[in-house]
Amino acid sequence: MKISVVTNAFNQGQYLAAAAESVLSQEGPEIEYFIMEPGSSDNTVQVLEKLQQRYPGRITVIRDADSGPADGLNRGFERASGDWFIYLNADDVFLPGAFTQAAAAIARNGNAGAIVGNGYIVDEHGRYIRRAISTPFTARRFVQGTAFALQQSTFYRAEAFRQVGGFNLANTTSWDAELLVDLDRSGWSIANAGGYWSLFRMQPNSITVSQRYAGESERTHARYFRDEMRRERGPRDAIVRRLRQNLYRLTHPAMTIARLHDRIAPRDHVFHQASPPAWARD
Repeated sequence: MKISVVTNAFNQGQYLAAAAESVLSQEGPEIEYFIMEPGSSDNTVQVLEKLQQRYPGRITVIRDADSGPADGLNRGFERASGDWFIYLNADDVFLPGAFTQAAAAIARNGNAGAIVGNGYIVDEHGRYIRRAISTPFTARRFVQGTAFALQQSTFYRAEAFRQVGGFNLANTTSWDAELLVDLDRSGWSIANAGGYWSLFRMQPNSITVSQRYAGESERTHARYFRDEMRRERGPRDAIVRRLRQNLYRLTHPAMTIARLHDRIAPRDHVFHQASPPAWARD
């Protein structure tokens, strides 16, 4: 099995080395790694030079302007030759053993179009905030608010990715979720594997934390709902969504226990994988 990984590296130099090392330190499947650099103005280029010196021949850096993150990722995967694809944002991190566990999950789910695992949400310094637990995913469940797939722990079958046309270039907020919706609508199953494979870093400049595209995100999710349900989303749907979420938690006590644990557990654990390696701090 060969896994192709793509990282968008636009003005994320302070985090990029940790992300890249988390890819290159994975064991198990063969790895093909592309880093897309569309024209950063911070220290990203210098970090890339150090990475290529440290890992000669293991990283393909593509310096090419793009129209946004989805476009950059598609350009990377167009060059990919792996059986499975995954992308890692330059500020996120894979955990040790992630690819070995994912390969085992892929082997157990031979017809899946995507394999989804869990992970942890951390702050900008890698300090533990809470678990991010993926739930069974279908387009219908997603628009009803009862499906979640952690992007950093989602592997896509190359054949399925190409069949649905990759990421929607017009989607600037949740192209990853839309791809899963497209896969489900095209008849591909999305398998939930259950392992903890990645760290999702909540840092001030990220789309999630900054909420700079909040309005566009709301419009995009309204489009998902309209396309799936064949009607506009209304006030009653918010009530139904909350009822469905509560029912899911009641019928899945492990998730409820995890949420309670995260509320009362001390948050002083720091994942060392999220810190820049010593050579990148020179």
